[in-house]
Amino acid sequence: MIGKTTTQLLKELENFNTFEEYENANRDSMISKNLSEYLTDLLNERNLTKAEVIRKAELSDGYAYQIFSGLKTAPKRDKLICLSIGMGLSVNETNSVLKIAGLSPLYPKIKRDSIIIINMNNNKSVVEINEALYNEGEDTLN
Repeated sequence: MIGKTTTQLLKELENFNTFEEYENANRDSMISKNLSEYLTDLLNERNLTKAEVIRKAELSDGYAYQIFSGLKTAPKRDKLICLSIGMGLSVNETNSVLKIAGLSPLYPKIKRDSIIIINMNNNKSVVEINEALYNEGEDTLN
């Protein structure tokens, strides 16, 4: 879906004088969708239903459906992490979701984020991740 890595694109930005030049050269690597469209594409790619993801994400139906529909324009970071877990996304895919929403990606130098990352890498559920966070004295996701 996305061509070049973020690191490659950052390096290439050094060689351009205008955004127009950069965009023309990297159109295939840029995300041009809003959060709702991006999440819908992920659902379709994985043949998942919103209801199934919301149940696995441990979120309230109303809040989650507002995110999927685009009505919730500034969703909380933890809620998007829960949706990502509910979809079975990788850490990199989750970080893309967070970045598209204008939120900070999961960062391994932060204790709480590293706990989330380790547990996501081991396919843990939201409940299991919350237990790990709680056991380490960190705020849970919901």
